[in-house]
Amino acid sequence: MGWRAQIFVVAVVAVGVLYAYRGGRDRSLPSIVAGPAAVIDGDSITVAGWQVRLQGIDAPEWEQTCTDASGKDWPCGRTTARELGTLIRGRSLTCKPSEFDQHDRVLAVCSLPDGADINAWLVRQDWAVAFGHSRLIAAAEAEARAAKRGLWAGTFERPSQWRRRQSERSGR
Repeated sequence: MGWRAQIFVVAVVAVGVLYAYRGGRDRSLPSIVAGPAAVIDGDSITVAGWQVRLQGIDAPEWEQTCTDASGKDWPCGRTTARELGTLIRGRSLTCKPSEFDQHDRVLAVCSLPDGADINAWLVRQDWAVAFGHSRLIAAAEAEARAAKRGLWAGTFERPSQWRRRQSERSGR
C-alpha cells in the first residue's frame, strides 16, 4: 500500500474514532432534552440517551463517605444516587440545557412531570451542595444547612475538595 493510501486509512480510522467518542452526535446543544431518566450518580443522569450533568449542584462521589451526627461513617455518595433514583423512579424528565461540560455531558436544570426542579430538590434535601452562582440553589443549601438534613446532619467534605484530594493521592 502506498503512502497516500496509508494516510487515507489513518484519516478514516481517526474520523471513526472521533465519531464513536462523540457518540455519533453532532456537537449542537439541544434546546430541550426530555424522556425517560436513569441515574448514573448523585448529580449525573441519562435522559433520552443523553448524559446530563445536573447544573448548579455538586453531589458526593460514588465512593465518598460522610460522617453522621454520632461520628459514624456512612456512604453518602451511594446514598445520594439512591435518593435521586427514588425521586426519579424511571419517570420522564424535561431538562433545559445550557452548555456541554468538559466531559461532553449536557449541563442542564431538570424537572419532573409536575414541574419540580430536581437540581434544587437535591440541594434542599441536602443530598448535594450548591456549585455555581444560582440564587435558587444557594437558598436551597442555606435551608438544608439550617435544618441539618442529609449531609449537614453530620460532617462531610465538599465533593469538589474530595475529588481534588483523590486526584492528588493518585498523582493525576
